[in-house]
Amino acid sequence: MDKKDQKLIDFAKLWLAHDGLWFQAVEKKYGIDQAIEFDKEAWSKFSPLEAERIMARLDLKEGGGIEALVKALGERLYERINEQEVIEADENHAVFMMKKCRVQDARNRKNLKPFPCKEVGKVEYGQFAKTIDPRIKTNCITCPPDDYNGEYWCMWEFSIDK
Repeated sequence: MDKKDQKLIDFAKLWLAHDGLWFQAVEKKYGIDQAIEFDKEAWSKFSPLEAERIMARLDLKEGGGIEALVKALGERLYERINEQEVIEADENHAVFMMKKCRVQDARNRKNLKPFPCKEVGKVEYGQFAKTIDPRIKTNCITCPPDDYNGEYWCMWEFSIDK
């Protein structure tokens, strides 16, 4: 790994650390339900911004379909620090899996319950996908608080009606 790659990984880790510390501060003051509501609001703004910047960097045009979404998912900050995989994809459908998640793995190491990120994830992945292509529908197959199966933390399905 070259210095540029390591630098990007370090930036991604710092970004995620800030996100987690922000969330914990809000949770401590207002409780987890309110923290999740604030987190959803933040992700509703951040996800389109991240998608737009990735689209510009890769010269992807809006409306690029599942193919553009799959390319963009591979360029997210999360991709640098988590283990993720698109396990199936065609022109109208893709399934994305988060095999290792720094947030959940850290909580697991500390013997904490998984972070219940499903509702936040619906906003995050839904807004990201819609920014890439407004026709894309996002469906959560599984995500905490759903039970962890030992293989992956969450799985998302993206589709475009034929």
